[in-house]
Amino acid sequence: MNPVRPTVPSPCVNVCQMDAATGLCAGCLRTLDEIACWSLLDEAEKAAVWAELDQRRLQRPAPSGPGVMPRGAPPARGAA
Repeated sequence: MNPVRPTVPSPCVNVCQMDAATGLCAGCLRTLDEIACWSLLDEAEKAAVWAELDQRRLQRPAPSGPGVMPRGAPPARGAA
């Protein structure tokens, strides 16, 4: 019996909307090529895509605007 190898999960979060300015999916931050080729990649290649996505998340500007708390800011007193 062959042991089951863990597989690298898809980064898809079902928010499939391409950002025309960046060329990245708004949900998972993959390019169209990365999305289209995902099922063809081996485990090492999938892990490399995940590493790239981690870098993209770090470089992405923090959201701003009404109701958006800055990163690392404590909740306001009395906030639920």
